[in-house]
Amino acid sequence: MKRPRIPRWLYPGMHLKRWLLLLFFGITVLGLGAAIMLVEFYRGLPDDSFIVTLTGAGLDRPVRALLVALGGILLTAVGVWGLMRSIVSPFVTRGDSVLEVLYTKRYLARGPRIVALGGGNGLSTLLRGLKGYSANITAIVTLADDGGSSGRLRQQLGIAPPGDIRNCIAALADAEPLMTQLMQYRFPPGSGLDDHAFGNLFIAAMTAVTGDFEEAVRESNRVLAVRGQVLPATSVPLNLAATLESGRHLKGQVSISTAEEPIATVSIEPADVRANPEAIERILEADLVVVGPGSLYSSVLPNLLISDIRDAVAAASGIRAYVCNVATQPGETSFYSAAQHLEALIDHVGDGLFDYVLLNDNHDARRPEGWMGQPVQVDVRRLESFEVTIVEEDLVDVANAHRHDPAKLAAALMRIQQQDRAERPRQRRTVSRPTASVG
Repeated sequence: MKRPRIPRWLYPGMHLKRWLLLLFFGITVLGLGAAIMLVEFYRGLPDDSFIVTLTGAGLDRPVRALLVALGGILLTAVGVWGLMRSIVSPFVTRGDSVLEVLYTKRYLARGPRIVALGGGNGLSTLLRGLKGYSANITAIVTLADDGGSSGRLRQQLGIAPPGDIRNCIAALADAEPLMTQLMQYRFPPGSGLDDHAFGNLFIAAMTAVTGDFEEAVRESNRVLAVRGQVLPATSVPLNLAATLESGRHLKGQVSISTAEEPIATVSIEPADVRANPEAIERILEADLVVVGPGSLYSSVLPNLLISDIRDAVAAASGIRAYVCNVATQPGETSFYSAAQHLEALIDHVGDGLFDYVLLNDNHDARRPEGWMGQPVQVDVRRLESFEVTIVEEDLVDVANAHRHDPAKLAAALMRIQQQDRAERPRQRRTVSRPTASVG
């Protein structure tokens, strides 16, 4: 049975209930004073007078008093609501309600401080779910993309690739999904801007206006009303390099993501690149640091291979969770189990980086036509050898076995965060899976 939804104005931190109660108390006192003055006048009125008829002639006095009080409350509520709408309406965008705006600005502003690291579609999927729980979200995005529109702008203009930044801004925008449609719009062939995404051009133009890529992203967050903020991991574009198990070498994210044989190691160039200082600050302040989901070698690892970011995650006082992919990725992680995903991370950046590993246990989702990946298998015995808490839940999009469901993923992470906070000081432990309600 679906639980009844609590009205938004009853949420703690909305700063509405106290003033409504005070208003109600003030009106009650005012009504009491008016009653004291008018009681003798009312008693002296004949039974057929207009006022007596209006307030329920023939009814007992307590009943009449109750009806008048209810009428007064109704009129007051309508008046207060109209006043509130008149005051707040200039700040409400079309399609939103006053309470939705207050919920976003008040309740979500008190949400946990969350940092998400990664890139590609996995990171934007995660952000789309998390923004329903907090406005204090920071997405730290890798800058290793060298394909498509981003790769062309990177070569032609010498800027960092904006594609993953664009996806995250669209996911966190208050005006989503309209903002998503706008930022992801690609110009048709023959337009002179063939296959360029509008969002990429917007960020490129903002970079030219501000003269700095990091500042351009910061201003884009503000202009596009992002719920939280999106930060580039560095101020310079990265180049990915990989060594395959055969000894062959590959360069570039596109080449690595389509590798036809197992990957042994990946690295970034320049290897000594400095991280965005603001990104480091956000990681150290976070209540929850989330790594993944996303392409293991071409989206997740590039951020952690930046030594400053790796050290910040290791030193973070908040919860650190790795979200394993729900499906293998042909070319990068063919036939990888959950333990192999985690082993690859540990081999590259060391152990002790994560407190929790979140895994999907629903392998019955619909597989899209032509889908080459396989569900990531949970090999419990191998996972038990790691110093992490393993959490298994249904995280998959039932319509697409290759993707996480944003709502399920965000809800699972918030359960972990809330339970961990309630049980501090934190210890290694098993998180119990929620019991489904029966209706």
